[in-house]
Amino acid sequence: MPELAAHVRDVPVNQIREITEAAWRTPGALVLSIGEPGFALPRHVLDAGMACLDRDETNYTPNAGLPALREAFAARFREEQGVDVGADRVYVVSGAQQGLHFAMSLLLSPGDGILIPNPGYPTFAMTSRLLGAEPVGYPLYPDHGFQPRTADIEALITARTRVLVLNSPSNPLGAVLSEGSVRELMELARRHDLWVISDECYEAFTYDVQHVSPARYDGGTPDEARVFTSLTLSKTYGLTGLRIGALICPPGLQQQMDNVMESIVSCVAAPSQYAALAALTGPQDYVEHAHRHYRSNRDAASAVLDGKNIPYLQAQGAFYLWADMSHASGGDVRQWVRRFLADSGVALAPGTAFGSIGEGWVRIALCGRQQDLLDGLSRLPARSGGGLQAR
Repeated sequence: MPELAAHVRDVPVNQIREITEAAWRTPGALVLSIGEPGFALPRHVLDAGMACLDRDETNYTPNAGLPALREAFAARFREEQGVDVGADRVYVVSGAQQGLHFAMSLLLSPGDGILIPNPGYPTFAMTSRLLGAEPVGYPLYPDHGFQPRTADIEALITARTRVLVLNSPSNPLGAVLSEGSVRELMELARRHDLWVISDECYEAFTYDVQHVSPARYDGGTPDEARVFTSLTLSKTYGLTGLRIGALICPPGLQQQMDNVMESIVSCVAAPSQYAALAALTGPQDYVEHAHRHYRSNRDAASAVLDGKNIPYLQAQGAFYLWADMSHASGGDVRQWVRRFLADSGVALAPGTAFGSIGEGWVRIALCGRQQDLLDGLSRLPARSGGGLQAR
């Protein structure tokens, strides 16, 4: 057959899916490799989606989404971040991943550079390569608490660099950018005239720190604005399979947004939109319960790792724990997690799924049943020697 396009051949394998699908084929495996919330959905959310089907409201919606849902997303963002965002800047998308593809499609031409975190979520690189762009990882080092340093990022900027990707709270790290860091990174973007894509999928889950969106420090006019904010209800309300999120764009781009939306997905399914509207505007018990559960799991998992002398990054947000298994992985953590699954029946995401700096580390999902989490972590090989590294 004819060859596929080069930019498709260059898309790397998603190592998270690789180990997770192996776990799904393993009877009785404990799957700690994927972030899938484990609670039943709120009844009023399910009812709203089913009512849409019952009344046969199954036709196209506007490209940008139902007006009431766009306003609900905008209202939530205004309330939580204090940013004056109108509903006209909100585009309802089929999950945050489609929102990232949407934003990158608007901003990147073949050969352009995009700065992504290393370690960072793998589809940052996968999506940009699919568009023929060149992802360049900016380092997040253990010695600096996996926080970005402006000088490290600035050293990577070239004449072809167009986009800076920020992710806070971080997947896989659980790290959260401070207000000072956000200000500094936005100043860097202005200095080099870069677009900013801010992935804020886990904004509802922070622990004793505040989530600060880069949109707070964006320019006030179309000529100054540069931030695209990617949001999702997949994690906040457990709506992973309904594929529903939002992309908030800078002002003045509505026509271009409409054109690209039409070419990518046309519009999001109406039942998912009505379920999302109910989630955003109805009781918030689910989010409050999830927050308590993830924090409790984080603390319980941390205690197990402490007992095994395994270093880890104390998660300030999201629902993952980033742990150093270099004492066991032998310099190839991707192969080690496969052996660990085969030997112990526990699936962990290898740190190399998220970039080269992830070698030796694993991501542990904290969102399932606490007993399953503790059972899985109890099977980890302990680390001998001195005290834990700084966390």
